[in-house]
Amino acid sequence: MILFISLIQDGKAQESPKAVVTIKPDKHVFRGETVTLRCEIQGGGEAEWTYSWYINDYKLYRKHKIQEFSLRSVKNEASGNYTCRGRRSSDTQGSEISDAVTLTVSDVAEAVVSVSPLSWLTEGDSVTLSCEVKHSSTGWIFSWYTFVSYRDSQGFIRYRALLLSDSSRGSGGSYTLSPVTLNHTGVYVCRAERGVFHTRYSKLQPLWITGESPPVSLIISPSRTQYFTADSLSLSCGDQSNSTGWTVRRYRYSEELFNCSSVSGSTCNISSLSTSDIGVYWCQSESGGRSNPVNITVHNGAVILDSPVHPVTEGHPLTLRCLSHSKKIPDSGVDFYKDDSILQSQTTGEMTINSVSKSDEGFCHCKHPERGESLKSWVSVRGPLQASSSVLRLISSLVTVSVYLLLTIVVAVKCFRARVETDEDNTQNAVIED
Repeated sequence: MILFISLIQDGKAQESPKAVVTIKPDKHVFRGETVTLRCEIQGGGEAEWTYSWYINDYKLYRKHKIQEFSLRSVKNEASGNYTCRGRRSSDTQGSEISDAVTLTVSDVAEAVVSVSPLSWLTEGDSVTLSCEVKHSSTGWIFSWYTFVSYRDSQGFIRYRALLLSDSSRGSGGSYTLSPVTLNHTGVYVCRAERGVFHTRYSKLQPLWITGESPPVSLIISPSRTQYFTADSLSLSCGDQSNSTGWTVRRYRYSEELFNCSSVSGSTCNISSLSTSDIGVYWCQSESGGRSNPVNITVHNGAVILDSPVHPVTEGHPLTLRCLSHSKKIPDSGVDFYKDDSILQSQTTGEMTINSVSKSDEGFCHCKHPERGESLKSWVSVRGPLQASSSVLRLISSLVTVSVYLLLTIVVAVKCFRARVETDEDNTQNAVIED
């Protein structure tokens, strides 16, 4: 047993100095890190002290007399409750034993990434990715990466984590994109460093941004986002000018990236869907161009939701349908939901919002009282920018025409004046000759 020592000086009892243990970089560390323990004597003055160290009340004889020591490439067995005490060299006065400080050594440092408010966004929105180390919060510096594809020497497409050029912006653990653009669509990961030690990469965090005017469209047949198991599905990349060099990409929720396109070109055909095909699909070129993403779900239940594949423009009608294997919903009624709040109850299995607004955007599903409910699909609503762009182009055209018309008038006036002046000169010359 370790006894507290008190001194009697000038007839008064004096408390012994107190020993305090500090651990750096943190009380919770990970296997392979370097940990430094130090014993401070509070109220010990400038006297020389020798130190004794204990783990779980057992004395560490190898650490005898030293104030500070480091455990390099720490192992799990270093976990425990550490205490220390000091003894003054001049008069053998001892300090009180320190309070125990628990050192925990874990096997793996896990970086955890999260997103706020949503991972499914519209161009112009803001999003914040956050990274933290599970069970530890001290001394970490964070780096941010995106998963990109490349072709290896055999021509196969591989994936690697590419450090973002502005990764240091998120070194505090938060990385904000504002405003987001279509090119921010991708899969993000983070990693934390403390000294020379670093964690593994976090799990993949996808961001899906729906744009106003993507360079290419993802064409889906049949055109919906939900399917029954065993349904067939065809996806292709195409626009009015050029669809070469594009492939259909897929992100499955098992956190895997795939090229879905066939060898023959920018198409992807799935003859019999299964729940393993659930994921987000989009078109991507080797230069990095992307289409709007589409979230495809496959349901082994009896009801699915038929919703628009691509964003609906504000002011346009939005129609949602509830489909069953029998292709006909009974007349007993169907409820439609957005973000788990009921939108409408219909007997026909179909609902329409005549003039959709941004507030109608969200995760929608339908529910039949007998056959069950569908999965959820994101319905995206975009602003009337295309119409505005058309108006601006019309105004620009009118302005251009007006400029040309004005120049024509100016040139015509100058020509008329020049002709008048020429006629006047000829008239004066004729008068002089007479």
